[in-house]
Amino acid sequence: MVDAVFVWRKLVGAQVRSQLQYRMSFTLDVFGSFWISFIDFLVVLTIFHNISRLNSWTVHEVAFLYALSSITFAFTDLLIGHLDQFPQKIRDGNFDIVLVRPRGTLLQIVASDFASRRLARVLQGTIVLVYALSGLSIHWTAGRVAVLLVSLPSAVVIFGSVWVVGACVAFWTTDGGEFTNAFTYGGTTMAQYPFDVYGTWLRRLLGYFVPLAFVCYFPALYVLGKPDPLGLPRALDFLSPAVAAAAACVAGLTWRFAVRHYRSAGG
Repeated sequence: MVDAVFVWRKLVGAQVRSQLQYRMSFTLDVFGSFWISFIDFLVVLTIFHNISRLNSWTVHEVAFLYALSSITFAFTDLLIGHLDQFPQKIRDGNFDIVLVRPRGTLLQIVASDFASRRLARVLQGTIVLVYALSGLSIHWTAGRVAVLLVSLPSAVVIFGSVWVVGACVAFWTTDGGEFTNAFTYGGTTMAQYPFDVYGTWLRRLLGYFVPLAFVCYFPALYVLGKPDPLGLPRALDFLSPAVAAAAACVAGLTWRFAVRHYRSAGG
């Protein structure tokens, strides 16, 4: 494990240094990524320009959900967002090259790109978080701080696991990009809003099959001190780490199964 982290750091470090060689291009990429990401939040503000509450949620409470989802998804996108291009590696046979190298296949794919410009979305999410907290009266306790801090890496793991499982679709379909995007980019948009505003079938899909409700909705309920409008057990507010661990196991097993049964581009 330590050796894998060392290799990842070396590969990512080389990519970051190469990106910084073109300072103006890098600056423009970061600037563009930062402002484009604000469009999503403008949608939230537009909604609340016409209504005072979304069910029982105020604009600052929804902004809190938005910020947590945006920040954690931005870190996930930074680390493994280039899995969007994985189907192309299957089609052109470049994944076969990965198989003959003496390293784990998932590690090699994950370390194959590192777009530093995606850090701009982390900054954007942080600004929205400051805005949200400025309008909320949260009674901070050790428990609430712990739940918030633990929920952030848990959300990254959940988003990442969904991304890896979605990427595995390419092993059988050769192009599962749109299917994956529905649960990754689409998933973060869904996670930015309270889950009680969705229909029953969609809540069940995002709560049990694709566990996006554990990204920020349940932890936010506890941090904000809100009762669950759906009447679900309070224990769900604390299950994000366990759900993240289970999702990571499913993603790892799915990847191993897919690679084991891969027959190469010409197979």
